[in-house]
Amino acid sequence: MTKKHKKVKLNLVGLDGNAFVLMGKFQQQARREGWTPDEIKVVLDKCMLGDYDHLLRTLIEYCDMNEDGDE
Repeated sequence: MTKKHKKVKLNLVGLDGNAFVLMGKFQQQARREGWTPDEIKVVLDKCMLGDYDHLLRTLIEYCDMNEDGDE
């Protein structure tokens, strides 16, 4: 069974594709939604364990892309 985890409300479609921009947007939205610094760090550290495709897959895993954040 797949483990469920928290997600932020962030649609990555249409954002600047730069890896640092994407991670920054994730971090901003996670903070707005009350994530702890440790929870955010876990996701960002996981993003940096591989290449750009790995980063995107990781962010998609932790984002609810059906809704926009407070942009």
